[in-house]
Amino acid sequence: MADTPAATAPLVLVIEDEPPMQHFLRTALESHDFRYVGAATAREGLAQATGRNPEAILLDLGLPDLDGLELTRRIREWSSTPIIVISARGKEQDKVAALDAGADDYLTKPFGLEELLARLRVALRHAARAAGAPEEPVFELGELKVDLAHRRVFVAGGEVHLTPTEYKLLTVLVHHAGKVLTHRQLLKDVWGSHGAEQTANLRVYMTQLRHKLERAPAHPRYLLTEPGVGYRLRTD
Repeated sequence: MADTPAATAPLVLVIEDEPPMQHFLRTALESHDFRYVGAATAREGLAQATGRNPEAILLDLGLPDLDGLELTRRIREWSSTPIIVISARGKEQDKVAALDAGADDYLTKPFGLEELLARLRVALRHAARAAGAPEEPVFELGELKVDLAHRRVFVAGGEVHLTPTEYKLLTVLVHHAGKVLTHRQLLKDVWGSHGAEQTANLRVYMTQLRHKLERAPAHPRYLLTEPGVGYRLRTD
């Protein structure tokens, strides 16, 4: 029998109405040093979210009393707790809708345990960094270094010169490192109110960034594509 997670272990709220999935997730989380609390309805999930203050939420969209998208929006009205959607809805528009509603990540059922745990660790790191990071951090991953304080970018120790738009796109990804950003989010954050008119440019600028930052742009290590949804900057 696995040891009971320590009281200081991250608490994960699982909002899922299927008992077999709840059992699987509880066993998986508690055997990997997470504390668990479950809810089978949106109403119960909202009460647990407000009363227990979890470090992360795993959320199924198909709840009996309220759609998970609406629950995500309600939680986002007052909380920045990472939300990872776990759903049988696997279409691109479902993923985009969940992320635009405020979810941090999306996994389609059935999913592998190791992938779930990795996504959960990334979400927790991102939340911790957002809560305690200095205002102008230095982001480093492998050969990539982004010095936001001095607006400088380095790859393998050599400085890389970016255009203003390339740099702005990169900094948006850095500030949300590990999180999937939808095309709509990136267009709004980089191009502002006229972002919807820049859809074609987003792909162009991402290609340019990859050619400047990646050793093999066709097989990126840092700037990852979520097909049909958006992009993610790796954190590990």
